[in-house]
Amino acid sequence: QVQLVESGGGLVQAGGSLRLSCAASGRTFSDYTLGWFRQAPGKEREFVATVSKSGVVRYYPDSVKGRFTISRDNAKNTVYLQMNSLKPEDTAVYYCAAGNTGVTGTRLYEYKYWGQGTQVTVST
Repeated sequence: QVQLVESGGGLVQAGGSLRLSCAASGRTFSDYTLGWFRQAPGKEREFVATVSKSGVVRYYPDSVKGRFTISRDNAKNTVYLQMNSLKPEDTAVYYCAAGNTGVTGTRLYEYKYWGQGTQVTVST
């Protein structure tokens, strides 16, 4: 069992930055591929970023590539999402997730454990 707790969300103006954190407890953190997803009101949850167990391999969808960076600190059992050049369309609840998937995972079903989410609101 893995427990995940996100933090760092908030209100930011367009063009600004936020850094989300997700602290894990429970089983060995480095055993899991990690991901960030987001869900806007009335929309399906969508993939934002993923990082391999070692932290070397990362993958992003085109919508955030070049603006968002995922990283992990296995010694601190924490995964981060640095978000720069934020846009109003980035407004959503952001979730971190952990799973025993391949090197990286982009699909919801690949993740077994989920945090409760943190709200990110980007104003114009």
